[in-house]
Amino acid sequence: MHGGDSPSIEFGSADDHASNLHIVGPATTKDNQVLSDYLSAIPGATRGTRMVVPVPASRSRPVLFTRVQKRPFGVPVNRSPSAEKLEMIEKLLEPYAGDVIDLYFGKVNICFPLLDEVSFRQQWLENKERISPALLACLYAHTMAYWQYSPALAYRKCPDIRFIWNLANDAVYSELHLSPGMSIIKAIVLNVGGLPTTSLIGNGVLLGSAVSVAYSLGLNRNPMSWEITHSEKCLRMKIWWTLLIHDRWTSLAHGTPPHILPTQYDVPLPSLEYMADNAASGMQQRAASVFIALASLTDVLDQHLQYIYQVRKDETGSTVQLELALNNWVESLSGTVRLIILRGSHLDIPGAANLRFSYLTTRLLLERIELEADKQSYDPHDQRLSNRYIQARRTAEEILIMTQELQQEQMGDFWLATSAFSYPATVNFLLRCGLETESSPVELVRSPPFKIAQDLIETLRSLQDKFSWDLARVCLAQHAEIVDKILSSVSSSESQGGNSGSFDPQEFVLPDASFIDQFFPSLWDPLQNAW
Repeated sequence: MHGGDSPSIEFGSADDHASNLHIVGPATTKDNQVLSDYLSAIPGATRGTRMVVPVPASRSRPVLFTRVQKRPFGVPVNRSPSAEKLEMIEKLLEPYAGDVIDLYFGKVNICFPLLDEVSFRQQWLENKERISPALLACLYAHTMAYWQYSPALAYRKCPDIRFIWNLANDAVYSELHLSPGMSIIKAIVLNVGGLPTTSLIGNGVLLGSAVSVAYSLGLNRNPMSWEITHSEKCLRMKIWWTLLIHDRWTSLAHGTPPHILPTQYDVPLPSLEYMADNAASGMQQRAASVFIALASLTDVLDQHLQYIYQVRKDETGSTVQLELALNNWVESLSGTVRLIILRGSHLDIPGAANLRFSYLTTRLLLERIELEADKQSYDPHDQRLSNRYIQARRTAEEILIMTQELQQEQMGDFWLATSAFSYPATVNFLLRCGLETESSPVELVRSPPFKIAQDLIETLRSLQDKFSWDLARVCLAQHAEIVDKILSSVSSSESQGGNSGSFDPQEFVLPDASFIDQFFPSLWDPLQNAW
């Protein structure tokens, strides 16, 4: 920074400072720079601006910040409501708050590096009141999903998770309104990434707010050429990466376009240089490699999102480019990360199971896109369409097999909360395949797509019963009853002497794809309207 302190990116309480540094838009940066340079020569005429000066030989332009008031005008500076909510949460956690912090860094932060562990722990021990209450409240709430997987906590009674989440939500909304800053972005990332997922609209609103604050703080800009400390550069980029990943996977899960466009940021993809320090253990470095792969896969996902959310179809891109992007991503991998993707091995590495599942989700999305594109070009009975159905069904079967082979250790590992929506989308696609290719209920339940869907439901039901696995909840709530009803209706018909020939195919064949909404009104497929 030049002419003052750099923007705070630590864990400070939202009420520590009365103002934030807000980036000045490129349209007026030059005007402000000239005026600020002139006023700097006049005693007492400063404007409170700060300029980030690129290092020598850099081609980057200076970035200008100005100070803006955080708290709404007229609101008194009293003890923040978010601090009161945090106090209630910590009362519920006593005396295990420290164990929850340990669990967060051991389970979550190692896979999704939002916070600097050394700095956070030091501040938590020495000056905890300066940590944002909303950030700490969301950290506690986020970690509750891993309670049963902690050796120190598993045999202790877990507090009411929903009540803790309600308190954390209150803290976030309060701080977002009264004093938004860098810490609120981190709090929101923890909030929207928490399990179980219960509020789609609320998460979307919070995520949009976090993106807006991130833009105002210049997190979308590449800080590598700025004259700020290395730790500042790393922290700014880590916050942006985690926000970007959540934005795109939430877009896929919710069926809404992402908030962040690829043309509006220039932060480079993560690398080990900015992920793991020299003191990092071998496991930490392997986990960092998995996160790097997840970030680059998310970049590939964004290309698919831009395709499916394109409203103006005048220049629809080729699906070949999407397939090439995913294949190139796989080819770019090496070592254990490549084996995670190609063979489904090394799932003991933190974050590995989530990475493989994310890859299979992206691959199924690609195959759905290709199938829908080919439907516009070929006759319904064309062999090329049959081949597309088979390819997509095999990917869905890989999702089933991976889920069947999950061990308790992997279920207690880090997962993106949006992964919970991949299961219902997969089952919905399988049911659609069966309905579009079969002509009677009996043929439907005997079809390969329905059998895979049925096995996936049964697997998730078993994981839910044995381990209370959060990722199974959405799919079971949406599809378990539907699949059971189809099976029972066919079983009842057969017990009465019915057979597939007793049905009139013309009465059962779907007249168009929208009929599935009436046949299965509760199915969750956020991309159904994207085709």
